[in-house]
Amino acid sequence: MMIFFHASATVRYVNVNNPGPAWPYTSWVTAATNIQDAVDAANPGDQIWVTNGVYQTGGRTVNGDSLTNRVAVTKAVTVQSVNGPTVTTIQGYQIPGTITGDGAVRCVYLTNSALLSGFTLTNGATSGAAAGDPKLEQVGGGAYCNSASSVVSNCVLVGNAAYTWGGGAIYGLLKNSVIRGNAAASGGGTYLCKLYNCIVVSNMAASSGGGATRGTLNNCTIIGNSASTYGGGVDGSSDGVLNNCIVFFNNAPANANYFRGSFNAYGSVNYCCTIPFSTNGIDNITNDPTFVNAAAGDYHLQSNSPCINAGNNAYVSGTNDLDGNPRIKGGTVDAGAYEYQTPTSVISYAWLQQYGLPTDGTADYTDSDGDGMNNWQEWRTGTNPTNASSVLKMASATLTNNLPGLVVTWQSVSGINYFLQSSTNLTAQPAFSTIQSNIAGQAGTTSYTDTTATTGGPYFYRVGVQ
Repeated sequence: MMIFFHASATVRYVNVNNPGPAWPYTSWVTAATNIQDAVDAANPGDQIWVTNGVYQTGGRTVNGDSLTNRVAVTKAVTVQSVNGPTVTTIQGYQIPGTITGDGAVRCVYLTNSALLSGFTLTNGATSGAAAGDPKLEQVGGGAYCNSASSVVSNCVLVGNAAYTWGGGAIYGLLKNSVIRGNAAASGGGTYLCKLYNCIVVSNMAASSGGGATRGTLNNCTIIGNSASTYGGGVDGSSDGVLNNCIVFFNNAPANANYFRGSFNAYGSVNYCCTIPFSTNGIDNITNDPTFVNAAAGDYHLQSNSPCINAGNNAYVSGTNDLDGNPRIKGGTVDAGAYEYQTPTSVISYAWLQQYGLPTDGTADYTDSDGDGMNNWQEWRTGTNPTNASSVLKMASATLTNNLPGLVVTWQSVSGINYFLQSSTNLTAQPAFSTIQSNIAGQAGTTSYTDTTATTGGPYFYRVGVQ
């Protein structure tokens, strides 16, 4: 994991072993010994640097709730470790013999626009049952984030628990982090969070959503989570979305990897590696992701993994993967949290393997079926590289009386978006201009009515893939 520092109005310092802390903690000599003191002294926009140690003292309640937070970041500040999560820990408190109850301490509360970076959050917990809907003190054992503008980055959330939702975290934006071994009634790892480049592994839910419940997960690896009812990996509920993710080897009595019913009704699964095959979304694969050593917790991709080049660049956030390496290699992002750094082909490996084509790059620009399109073009257009009749080409243009103009038709496939361009003068520069984009492809052929084509012409058309 990489740790980044950003300029801010004032830097305040924290060192758990400092013998002479002195307000306002603006040097290492006067550093606070617990993070909360530095937060209390800070102003919005300040940065708080925290050096190595286990921070298990201090804390605050917020918003009138009874649960103590080991660190309550109630201002829009950055709290950042100097040397990363392997040596810097914020530790909550779980009552011996149980994971929730009166006296529990959550690890972190983050207000809007606050950033926490480079920590291990562990042993956080919430209170038990209370009347009415779940309260603040019942959710988010590791981190309670006030909104998606509350950011947890480059962190490890491990061994936290919540009575109701979000054992690891709730409501926030988590980036380049590991969420491991947390527990809750629903959303053992996270609940209603946005996740980018995260590993979600070995979390547990007493009901549904062992790894995550609701929220949007992009380029995440969701492995080995479990739930007692359904959605061992992910419970999509009313608004779950998966993009560029690997969701495999999770466990539940029903819908082991993801809660299919909710996804089919509301959310979507796109460019993901999971089983069963999701029909509510596009370009998903069911191949084994082929990790380096899943049994040992190494979820990097092997050189023949079908997840290489299997994602969509539109869902990428940031320039680095979980290791801090370039997020896109070979032109197209991989599925999962780690990017394979030395791909030999620029085409999706799963697509090449489907048609028995080599993944070493030798077939990328050859025309396997002699239809005038090379394999890279066939991949981009969703056509079959072993069938010469499967090709992107214009079919016809016919007059229509329903709306004045021409109906333009081309061979197409479902799941591909097209743009259509026209010209009346091929000698002009540029000759073509786009008349419609994001045209959803249909199986067989797709048509579009050009209502500007109302004179004698001539009219020229060309179609392309978005």
